[in-house]
Amino acid sequence: MTRPPTAAQRRVIDAADPVTGRLKGTQAQLAALVGRGLAFRHPRPPHDCFLTPAGHRIREAAPEPPRAADAAPEAAGGGVFAARVGGEEEPAVGPARAREVHSAWQGLLELRRMTNPDGAADRPCGWERAHLVRAAALALEAAGHRPAGPDGDGYRVRATPQPDAVAVSGPDAGTLRACAATLEGAGWQVGDHTDSRTRDRYLLASPRRV
Repeated sequence: MTRPPTAAQRRVIDAADPVTGRLKGTQAQLAALVGRGLAFRHPRPPHDCFLTPAGHRIREAAPEPPRAADAAPEAAGGGVFAARVGGEEEPAVGPARAREVHSAWQGLLELRRMTNPDGAADRPCGWERAHLVRAAALALEAAGHRPAGPDGDGYRVRATPQPDAVAVSGPDAGTLRACAATLEGAGWQVGDHTDSRTRDRYLLASPRRV
């Protein structure tokens, strides 16, 4: 039976970025996790360490403290990256945010390559299917789409009664078409729908499996 990680190693695992699995710790801690198959060192500079699927399983097995719903992500300065789903009161903007989004998206592509059975990076992985709203929002934000602010101008990603789909709304047909093209390019299946009560158009998107 595999020996469980030490308390110090567990703290490093628990503090990993929830999207990319990027680790922060001492070189000794990171080397120990790599040696045990719980992390890998990226071959390209700056050679950061990321959780392997085994490391992710250990992290996800731990009980997590109560968190806000996906519709209310943490601020970028809170230490944990959260994609903007639209409607945030004080959205993070600027070059620092752009770098965070780019890094998170590249990390997610790496996670796809690591966890999809065939190593494919062109379709969503298990993490995305378990975090539909955050995953779809990250794909949109990384592609440069503007999330809705307090004024409502921009995209919004919300959960739906369907367990494998999210709804994406926008201020006009052009925004919806652009969002649909981005999500399809990121490996999502997208359909155009109209709300039966309000007659507002929206997208229904679900992760493609093949």
